[in-house]
Amino acid sequence: MPRDRIRNLLHLHFIVFIWGFTAILGKLISIDSLPLVWYRMLLASVFILIYIRLVRLDLKVDKKSLGWLIFGGIVVAAHWFTFFYAIKISTVSVALAMMSTGAFFTALMEPFIFNRKVIGYEVFFGILVIIGLILIFRVESSYTYGMLVALSSAFLAAVFSLVNGTLVKKHRPSVISFYELGIGVLFLSIILGVKGSYSSDFFYLSPMDWVYLFVLALICTAYAFIASIKIMRVLTPYTVMLTTNLEPVYGILLAWFIFGSEEKMNPFFYLGALLILSTVILNGILKNKASIKKLASEKSRKSVLKTKVGRRGTSAGQ
Repeated sequence: MPRDRIRNLLHLHFIVFIWGFTAILGKLISIDSLPLVWYRMLLASVFILIYIRLVRLDLKVDKKSLGWLIFGGIVVAAHWFTFFYAIKISTVSVALAMMSTGAFFTALMEPFIFNRKVIGYEVFFGILVIIGLILIFRVESSYTYGMLVALSSAFLAAVFSLVNGTLVKKHRPSVISFYELGIGVLFLSIILGVKGSYSSDFFYLSPMDWVYLFVLALICTAYAFIASIKIMRVLTPYTVMLTTNLEPVYGILLAWFIFGSEEKMNPFFYLGALLILSTVILNGILKNKASIKKLASEKSRKSVLKTKVGRRGTSAGQ
């Protein structure tokens, strides 16, 4: 089992590395953000449908779930569009640093959506995230618009994760993904139609753009998604969450290596990014400890109840 866990942990790091490479592909693909996301969602939904048919999963969902799936599909389409648009108008490093705030937005919304109390350390971490953002905005002011677009993308990612957190309790992740990607394609198709974007140029891509799009859709989306689900059968959600937080690190390092001086930022940019990423990791660690403590408390309470029931049964027998 330890060897199996190590193999899955290495596989997870490879998947997170692939997710970090998504931003690089967004920079390399020459087409605009809207058609880029349309092609990505279309190809990925086809690949996932093939997987669903191979493993013979049922695609039926109830009306209420379908409503949430439609909402989720629109949100993920908007999230990916703003993410790639931010990369196009700024840099990979800037977009990924802003995307690190997704966990902060999730922590802000959770108390209202799940009707729970605001946790003190989340407020403190929120202040640290704001300080990190101020540092980045001050030293990289030429990318202000790109940062704002990336922040909106991070917010949409948080909304998307909360929606899926509800849906995954009733439906398989691959089925959820297929519906959301398919609905996202329909949503973007309507927008592209209204804009009059469909022309011979829209469907004519360079050979390298096709290669990058297939890698983006097949490896970075369909494969990474399905593989990450299988890994969670062995690794804990906590391990997966902490490792996933390395995505911006891998992405920024890759961008620095591939694009060179274009991706080199002011030292205070990296200080701000590190501050944001550290709060995300610390928040995960504290939440995991609280979860373990709650689980231990519930087990202890159940044990006490069993003991009391056992004593009552013994007394009745006597």
